[in-house]
Amino acid sequence: MLYPRVSLYALMLAAAGIPLYIHLPRFAAVNLGIGLGVIGTVLLLIRLVDLVQDPLIGWAIDRWPGGQMGFAVLAAGGLAVGFPLLFSLPQGASVGALVAILILLFSAYSLGTILLYGRSATLAKQATPRELMTLAAFREGGQLAGVVLAASAPALFVALGAGAQGYPAFGLFLGALAVVTMVLTLPIWRRAPITGQGLSFDGLGQAGALRLLALALVNSLPVAITSTLFLFFVEDRLQLPGKAGPLLILFFLSAGATVPLWARLSNRIGPKQTLIIAMPLAILGFVGAAMLAPGNLVGFAVICLASGAALGADMVVLPAMFSVVLTRAGLNASAAFGIWSFAGKLGLALAAFFTLPLLERSGFVPGQTNSAQALETLKLAYAVLPCILKLGAFGMVLTLPTEVPAK
Repeated sequence: MLYPRVSLYALMLAAAGIPLYIHLPRFAAVNLGIGLGVIGTVLLLIRLVDLVQDPLIGWAIDRWPGGQMGFAVLAAGGLAVGFPLLFSLPQGASVGALVAILILLFSAYSLGTILLYGRSATLAKQATPRELMTLAAFREGGQLAGVVLAASAPALFVALGAGAQGYPAFGLFLGALAVVTMVLTLPIWRRAPITGQGLSFDGLGQAGALRLLALALVNSLPVAITSTLFLFFVEDRLQLPGKAGPLLILFFLSAGATVPLWARLSNRIGPKQTLIIAMPLAILGFVGAAMLAPGNLVGFAVICLASGAALGADMVVLPAMFSVVLTRAGLNASAAFGIWSFAGKLGLALAAFFTLPLLERSGFVPGQTNSAQALETLKLAYAVLPCILKLGAFGMVLTLPTEVPAK
């Protein structure tokens, strides 16, 4: 039951991440009446907190390895309290209240994520490249199941008669999920922690981890931008009201279905070669999205399938590669994954900070009739800019050393 429990903890974290990254901009704009520019600034400010906080969380986990169960409970408890508070905020709620709750939620989310990834060697049955890739497949499979659950839950609650677009019921559901997960996953945190040497830039550089951190940041930007703008693009640019939820589920189902395939392929041909196969799918997806006409549901569904499959490879291969280089070098993984976590979340903050004010300046208003210029800006932000960034990430992958298949 070790790996299924890892999957469950990952599910809880992913179910928490989706509302923070996908639902939050629209919830704050529509339900709370906060401007897009303010939302983008708030998210960037919270990332500045993460700039200090995430590496410190990783350091603390490594500094007190015997406290991993306490850290796991603290992370789940923060989510259990924060989400009911967030989604019960009334129209006109102060930005200060929103910021306070988001700091609680992002801190709990960071703690749980860094703990889960930083303890890869501890949670794997053996600290070998092949077993670390197997652990990654279970972990990312659980994450994607949580994503699908969180993406579909608000619409389901609306169908059951919940008010305010289903968000208050959604918050209570996420809180309950965190409590149940906390209880069921306690056994995995009783395992004796495997720790390594302290981190230094020289050590990270010699292990090849700095190169992977740079790749993680650049590669996070395209997904961060499309995650931030997904609901706007589907409902306002493609004019497919009510279809964003099913399309989002399709996207993550495709990612989840391909995770085991990418893990097996990586074990067979190596992680670099696997990414070289997968990344062009994302690039083609962005090109296709830029060419879509309004109302083209089938075309965008195909794009969701292809880009979802590409995301599956990113999720399982890149963190596993990072775990392998840290384990080989005997470095403290939690502190390193604190930096890794910050790199990914910095991408999300930059996406929100630059794209949301850009859309606001173009005159774009969610859920309203928009000008051709505003919709063109939305298309460029959603499809063209991520395509350029993904090409940059692909180029970085081509420069990685070729690894032998995991043993």
